[in-house]
Amino acid sequence: MRRIGSVKGLEAFGRTRLSRHFFMRDFLYSEIAGFHGMPNLPDDPDLAVAAGRRLCTDLLDPLVETFGPIHVRSALRAADLNAFGNAHGYNCARNDASAANHIWDRRDAAGRMGACACIVIPWFADQYAAGRDWRDLAWWLHDHLPYSALQFFPKLAAFNLTWREDPARTIASYIPPKGLLLRPGASPAEPPDRRRARYADFPPFRGIRYPVPPGV
Repeated sequence: MRRIGSVKGLEAFGRTRLSRHFFMRDFLYSEIAGFHGMPNLPDDPDLAVAAGRRLCTDLLDPLVETFGPIHVRSALRAADLNAFGNAHGYNCARNDASAANHIWDRRDAAGRMGACACIVIPWFADQYAAGRDWRDLAWWLHDHLPYSALQFFPKLAAFNLTWREDPARTIASYIPPKGLLLRPGASPAEPPDRRRARYADFPPFRGIRYPVPPGV
């Protein structure tokens, strides 16, 4: 796929199917881009699509099929846009730290492909607002999905969900208790039975059934 250089090209890029439930257009919105009138287009659309497909297929589709609709807060950031956000204090990490993360179309320093989306699960956000522990969701994610990194935020229990080749399997949070819940290569502090007890009332994994197309 050539670099996007026209409205028609952007329309075609936005129609790219990433998984059963998601298209590329679902991940292109940016408040920074909208407010400052900047484009949010990857320099390498093919790499962005490849990374996005793994994020959606491996991580986001299972969430939709378990909890119903999810809300994407932020996702793909063009490198120039991310650098602008970092320089202006818009909660964007440096580009070298964002490669294979929010910058879907750049591999990280180790050559690994990756993609990140910040999402909210409304089903859980309502419970979090009533006082539920964010770690109940964190351990469910750990036990059910092949993520690379999770990072939780206080508003709506939103979290960065990262897929990456050679996953690190880390969990961090800005919600108390703040800091690292799970370090790279470490085993969970809570044993499996205790983790399962935290989310015993969660819906069955991928338990939502969708209409099957005729002839399938």
